[in-house]
Amino acid sequence: MEGSHSKWVFGYGSLIWRTGFEFISDQSAQLPGYHRSLCIYSVRYRGTPKRPGLVFGLVAGGSCEGRAFEIKASEWDGVLQYLLEREGDVYHEIIQEIHLSDGRKVDALTFVADPNHEQYAGRLDMEKQLALVDGASGDAGCNRDYVFNTLSHFKDLGINDKYLFSLGEKLNSRISNK
Repeated sequence: MEGSHSKWVFGYGSLIWRTGFEFISDQSAQLPGYHRSLCIYSVRYRGTPKRPGLVFGLVAGGSCEGRAFEIKASEWDGVLQYLLEREGDVYHEIIQEIHLSDGRKVDALTFVADPNHEQYAGRLDMEKQLALVDGASGDAGCNRDYVFNTLSHFKDLGINDKYLFSLGEKLNSRISNK
């Protein structure tokens, strides 16, 4: 990690807009070797067991643009515990080198999808993703809101995920045509 004064967390989905922990600084970052995907069935927060939604996970291959959060070393244990509880066992926590927008390379904690977990949806085509996201709702709210909130923050931060923006446009069209 980046020395004894701070550690880093890489966020790629709702962590970007709902961190839930204090941080010293944040900036854009690139994670090589993984890409963001709507690949996790949500059966509690954004869906139910009978009507699952989808949430983001990191899958091997490509690269992912996201946000890096710098955490005081003295607060690391609490942040780590919070993230482990928040992310659950559908993700594996890993330490991976990320490229910060200021040019530095640092090791960061991030969470990748566990392809062996029962909630791992794998690679779904866009129509299947749209169908799942469009009708699901759970304890944390509507699955559509989760996707739209994430995309809104991506726009504000200059994160360009063409696939997800295309999915968002098609989701808007589905809603408009109901």
